[in-house]
Amino acid sequence: MLATAWRRLIRRAATSPGRLTTLTAAVVVLAVAFGLAGVLTMRAGVGLVSDVTDRSGPLSLQAQDIYRSLSDADATAASAFLANGVEPAELRKRYLDDIARASSALTAALHNAEGRSAAALGVLVRQIPVYTGLVESARTYNRQGIPLGGAYLREASALMRQTILPAAQDLFRAEAARLGDAQRAVARWPWTVTLLGLALLGVLLLTQLYVTRLTNRRLNRGMVLATVAALVACGWLAVASAGAAGHISEGRDAGSEQVGLLAEARITALQARADEGLTLIARGDGKAFEQDFTAMMERLAGQDGLLQRARDQAPDAAARSAVEAAQRHAADWLAIHRQVRSLDDGSRHAEAVTLATSGDASAAAAAGRLDAALAEGIAGSGRHFDREAAGAGDALGGADVAVALLALAVAAAAAFGLNQRIAEYR
Repeated sequence: MLATAWRRLIRRAATSPGRLTTLTAAVVVLAVAFGLAGVLTMRAGVGLVSDVTDRSGPLSLQAQDIYRSLSDADATAASAFLANGVEPAELRKRYLDDIARASSALTAALHNAEGRSAAALGVLVRQIPVYTGLVESARTYNRQGIPLGGAYLREASALMRQTILPAAQDLFRAEAARLGDAQRAVARWPWTVTLLGLALLGVLLLTQLYVTRLTNRRLNRGMVLATVAALVACGWLAVASAGAAGHISEGRDAGSEQVGLLAEARITALQARADEGLTLIARGDGKAFEQDFTAMMERLAGQDGLLQRARDQAPDAAARSAVEAAQRHAADWLAIHRQVRSLDDGSRHAEAVTLATSGDASAAAAAGRLDAALAEGIAGSGRHFDREAAGAGDALGGADVAVALLALAVAAAAAFGLNQRIAEYR
């Protein structure tokens, strides 16, 4: 009996109404598959954009803030130590604010840590209290005029540079890589739903050609409506995907990558500032710190340095202006630093310390102006990143609902149009 029913089904499928029924089923199945794939793809895209804006992006900024705050704390501690006694209140406050900011960002980052980030965060959690303890010991001895304070500060700075900052850099790179992965995932073209959409359009066109030859009627209103709905759905998906990818790519190229470059420049400048202070603290025994200062400034402001790369990649005039201001301030700082070294090498240590730390014409003031220019550039690029990420979310907004409704319209219109032709054989 089963074999008989199967043969009867095959014979019916070979007839004209049977072929139309098969084509109807194929169109409906393809429309449903296309709609389901489209909905899942658009919702996945929205989730990825949300990850960029709400998780990966903020985590990358927190990692950057930890790195910058710790670098600034080290540089500020060195500058404060040069006071030879009670350090200036503003430097003490800046140091404490840096440590508090780093600790706050560290606490926030711990909630979402994983893999390499978790390992780096573990190092930071363990070593930052050790560093602050060494700084406080150096401060205590310095207030009492005991030279041992310099040794404690050098030990603290060595811990910062050899252990803490490398861990902060690992964290920064890991979160930047995670952000990059999320951005690339959003920008990736949805090939699965694209192929399903093309297959659906192909089946609709072939079905209409078959119906035209079979019935000698040029148009089937249901099939025409189904084809139009399928074209609109495919177009909507293409526009939404391309729009989101374009916004995310622009946010990466002109936003997050520029932020990363400027943040690296800012941290390099802070490390150079710490080197400058430690050279003076060492009183003739700071050759290694001076060599590191030279290397940091070459990396920052050299011909192919970070600032030149940031200027070359600046997305607009405002970003370029901020980088050019930073380049001018870096040149001013280098000129003042040469004067500081000339005074210190000429046994005029007190004058060198004054020129390095006090007044608007000091090395510290020039370094501060450089830091402010870099901060302005980072803020501007960050705003650009946020705008583009929001634009990507807007591009995908409502696309899942629209595709689902259009896919249902394709299935319903095709079934209606073909069933009219099938009914003519009854």
